Amino acid sequence: MIEVLLVRTSLSRLAPGLASRPAAATLLAIAVAAVGLGPAASPAAAATIPAGAGSYSDSRPAGTSGPTTNTGAPVTPKLTTAARDKPVPTNDWWSSLAYQRYGDNPYSTPMYGHPLTYQAKASGLEVGYPTTPAIVGDGRQYEYAHKADLTVGLSGLNSPDTKADAWSDWTVTPYWADGSRTFRATIGHGMPFVYAKGSGGDARITTASTPTVFSDDGNVLGITVAGHHYALFAPTGSDWNVSGTAITAGLGGKDYFSLAVLPSTDALATYRKYAFSFVTGSQVAWQSTGGTVKATYSLTTEAKEGTERGTLQALYRHQWLHTTDALTPYTYVSPRGTMKVRESASFTTSQKNNGVVPALPASSGVDKARLAGYLNEVANASDPFSGAADTYWTGKALGRLAQLVPVADQIGETATRDKLLGLMKGRLQEWFTAGGASEFSYDKDWKTLTGYPASYGSDTELNDHHFHYSYYVYAAAIIAQYDQAWAADSAWGTMIKHLIRDTANPSRTDSAYPFLRGFDVYAGHSWASGHQGFAAGNNQESSSESINLSAGLVLWGAATGDNNLRDLGSFLLTTESEAITQYWFDASQQVFPASFGHDTVGMVWGSGGAYSTWWTANPEEIHGINVLPVTGGSLHLAREKAAIKRNIAEMERENGGPAQEWRDLLWQFESLSDPAAAKAKWDGVNGNYEPEQGESKAHTYHWINTLNTVGAPDMTVSGDLPTSAVFSKDGTRTYTAHNHGSTARTVTFSDGRTLSVPARSTATSTGPGGSNPDPEEPGPSTGNTFRLKSGGVLTTATTDPAGADTIASADGVNRDGTPYRPTVYEVKKVNGKVASGAATAFRLRVDAGTKVGLAPQVRVSYDLTGDGTFDRAETFRYFATDPVNGWEEYTQASGAQATTGSLGELKNGTVRLEVWNALGNGTSQVQTGTDAAVLKIPYV
Repeated sequence: MIEVLLVRTSLSRLAPGLASRPAAATLLAIAVAAVGLGPAASPAAAATIPAGAGSYSDSRPAGTSGPTTNTGAPVTPKLTTAARDKPVPTNDWWSSLAYQRYGDNPYSTPMYGHPLTYQAKASGLEVGYPTTPAIVGDGRQYEYAHKADLTVGLSGLNSPDTKADAWSDWTVTPYWADGSRTFRATIGHGMPFVYAKGSGGDARITTASTPTVFSDDGNVLGITVAGHHYALFAPTGSDWNVSGTAITAGLGGKDYFSLAVLPSTDALATYRKYAFSFVTGSQVAWQSTGGTVKATYSLTTEAKEGTERGTLQALYRHQWLHTTDALTPYTYVSPRGTMKVRESASFTTSQKNNGVVPALPASSGVDKARLAGYLNEVANASDPFSGAADTYWTGKALGRLAQLVPVADQIGETATRDKLLGLMKGRLQEWFTAGGASEFSYDKDWKTLTGYPASYGSDTELNDHHFHYSYYVYAAAIIAQYDQAWAADSAWGTMIKHLIRDTANPSRTDSAYPFLRGFDVYAGHSWASGHQGFAAGNNQESSSESINLSAGLVLWGAATGDNNLRDLGSFLLTTESEAITQYWFDASQQVFPASFGHDTVGMVWGSGGAYSTWWTANPEEIHGINVLPVTGGSLHLAREKAAIKRNIAEMERENGGPAQEWRDLLWQFESLSDPAAAKAKWDGVNGNYEPEQGESKAHTYHWINTLNTVGAPDMTVSGDLPTSAVFSKDGTRTYTAHNHGSTARTVTFSDGRTLSVPARSTATSTGPGGSNPDPEEPGPSTGNTFRLKSGGVLTTATTDPAGADTIASADGVNRDGTPYRPTVYEVKKVNGKVASGAATAFRLRVDAGTKVGLAPQVRVSYDLTGDGTFDRAETFRYFATDPVNGWEEYTQASGAQATTGSLGELKNGTVRLEVWNALGNGTSQVQTGTDAAVLKIPYV
């Protein structure tokens, strides 16, 4: 049970989207390569460090604080000598190892690696595998809380503290020492193993209750504790001894042993193979090319015995949905849904690049005179920054102005555009010059740059830097689009690069800032707390402000010609987009426990999620906090239009009616799935409302009326330029792209469309595609991703209602590999060329109810010329359903069973998907009309 905080706040409806601000009384639960000048060592007296035309200080302003304990005492990183000079990735899943937030706990708070959970204590490392969710906080929160099944350490270990000794992209090695013994344990995301090294004592496992031994083979012991199965591995020649809840083994002069949580007892042989292939590091590598973002996740290992260097990894849902790498049948339970196990030291994911545009395209739906009036209201306000003083609220004001610059430019209001740019430059330059009322200060102990005046613990707890600084980076990117000289390193660009290095540093060798401080590359999203000092692990509330940083990186990199930073932004945004889709919005309805009665969460925790914010129980803000700020980086949300509709519907149910306070944010959110409905709500108040603090009537009016004209974003199509996007309405697609470069270029979209974009300009064109006006005839497809539609149709439309079709019984006969009374879905008149390196992919949601032994199976066939003869057929292995009500995921990851014929160019061709039950005596169902009922063909 998480400690409930009863802290009142006066933020009311103006509170920003910060995942570590104080909790409200009614609610919750929860106790680049280095660029420019790096910080110098702190001299005896404060110094100002030049950074291009700007500067920062090397000590905090008088009267301010840096990182502290909960009692206000200063705190420095808790590191071993070996790690002392290495920048600490605060805001991680294991940050409490390095940040002693509570003075009476020198070890750690619970850490959620998934599938395993951990907590350091004097005698070693607690290990748990929570598999049953609890619903707490008046039904507003679900959690798989840490509960120790066992503690791993050495006999007699009694360490006064635990320190961080080493870390990599998603692993960490805590360290214990008590004068006689030393102990290390390498743990990580997706790792079913704990790799232990120690000296001065025998290996010791203390179980929470008397274990049941299901296998004893000397140095390999299989036990069951609290219903969970573990394997213990001591060096060859050793022997485990079980005495009550104590299990020990002499190490025979060696210093290593390991343990693993098993998905089942019959998995012991497989896991035994990798028991002594110790993980020594983890690293992600990414690339963004041709409209696709690929990421490879790799572990490095060393063989403690034998020669095996492979390992086992459990993939999160956002990963296995986007990999074609082979997976084992083994799975684990986690707060993020089912984790699937891969038998390899690496895997690769591939996703469409979620484009970012400086502004929505020009459209006939916008009244220029009315828009100009709204723009002038902001530009001519007596205080365009609304009294903002700290980093967060200054950032919000900068973000509001930045959204209006390209809008003003679009309608020819150049004087207003330039006035807005001048306001932004002036305020940024104030912050980027040390010694004034606002400045940035570098902390050499924590290797971080903090803005003062600070807010919401960005100073004392190292919270939320990625939230605050996202607005500065985004605003600077808009300025750079119009004034490259301002953004030069010799001018103000160096200070922006310091903010980027502090929050999203792509360099692992930068001695001044850690690699990707807050972004957890394996979890797929950022964390907000700098100390992770909660029983529920770390947390993130405003996932959309994290996206704002990624979008800012895309635009800044593009505007300054730094393609590496641009592509980093694409990787972060595309990865976090899927994490948001699954873990905040539960778009596939496969993550939240059935007993949790909400369709979205305001906050994700290491242990689960909560329908809440830190400061209010107002449903509008619970739903809106993961929307703000609405920018050209928000388009990714449109990929799951059905989830948006569910989200808005739940908000209105919980709210007792349509939004009133954050209505503008939620109108814009709704317009990503249903622009007409959003426009009706805008028209209903005719501009008579108070904007959210980071919004303006100008931006909301432009956003809603533009989307009502060009249609919602069409996320089935991507461009090969990260600053491009596609919209679709009534069978017509609108293509737009901004070229920041100095020469014209042609943007190619995944449906084959091309768009010529002049240098430093935006271009827009229209063409057929998208939603089909005739619901009975799919028509020619210009995309490569199709939804299953009831009635036997494959369609690129994304507006059809969700439904389900029945899959006929196999009638008790083995139909494996041969379609029997299949349910068939088809699309005709398809044109396309084979995409190099691509393969057929599908995602289906199937359910056998309570029937036993059913096995839906899929065949995908290609008639290349539409002459009625199928030239290529791909049959996939069947999916064994469970006898429990509820949808299950069936994808191409099951593997190919048989393939005939060859792929070739589609010319008025036909694509067919057949699904049937290969086994059993009952009918099952397949879902239709959702993004979980999709076929993707390997064509462009």
